[in-house]
Amino acid sequence: MDEREGLAERFEEHRRRLRAVAFRMLGSLSEADDAVQEAWLRLSRSNAGDVENLGAWLTTVVARVSLNMLRSRNLRREEPIGVHVPEPIVDRVDSIDPEHEALLADSIGLALLVVLETLSPPERLAFVLHDMFAVPYDEIARIVDRSPEAARQLASRARRRVRGESTVPDADLGTQREVVDAFLAASRDGDFDALLAVLDPDVVLRADLGPVPAGGSRELRGAAAVAGQALTYPRLGLLVQPARVNGAAGAVSTRDGETFSVGGFTVRGGKIVEIDILADPERLRQLDLTHLDN
Repeated sequence: MDEREGLAERFEEHRRRLRAVAFRMLGSLSEADDAVQEAWLRLSRSNAGDVENLGAWLTTVVARVSLNMLRSRNLRREEPIGVHVPEPIVDRVDSIDPEHEALLADSIGLALLVVLETLSPPERLAFVLHDMFAVPYDEIARIVDRSPEAARQLASRARRRVRGESTVPDADLGTQREVVDAFLAASRDGDFDALLAVLDPDVVLRADLGPVPAGGSRELRGAAAVAGQALTYPRLGLLVQPARVNGAAGAVSTRDGETFSVGGFTVRGGKIVEIDILADPERLRQLDLTHLDN
């Protein structure tokens, strides 16, 4: 085995963790894979023999690359986008891709990623690295070019924001599915009272319809408002298929054979506390959902 092959093998030992770091940072599988690939390129061009802790070195590289990608993404947005629903990970109801399962450990649901989208890039990095991967603050400080105490404050602000939202669903996927199916049936039947019965009084619905002016975003709060919105769905002529969205109960809607939306539901205490919908036609076209038909 030559030196490059040996280095590639060592890199592959860390790929799953690196992909998880990048996914939590970026909320996109495709961008996460780009960040991991960039880490490999940098490693292959470096003097790897001088690296004492390869895992920590690669984590730092992926974090820096992801931070730069987040900052670049923000610069490209000329106007505030409002609600931004990250790229969902969609699986069949009865199975989940092992790679997806690894990425979604620790309840990395769509609701959590939506909240992470509201953080500044340094806040997101500090929270992801410290709270999810136990990276010390002094290492985070070097990445964001701040003091360890400033890095601690970044993570603390992010933590308060995350804790202020309902991001962790009930652990029982079967219960989640029953609640979501009841919501979908009530919407289909036009049953307002049945909708209220499965919605938390403070439920939040967020919909990302794509860039303005053609798209935009929408946020509704309260069971009555969300139920009223759900009553309009049957008029759209959608075919709704149950699915797992970021590991939790969700649904994929199609119209005339084209994907219309992907919805993720957060169920807590047997009630729906959050609904996150991606309905941006351009981004939906980039999702590969063919495995749902198998």
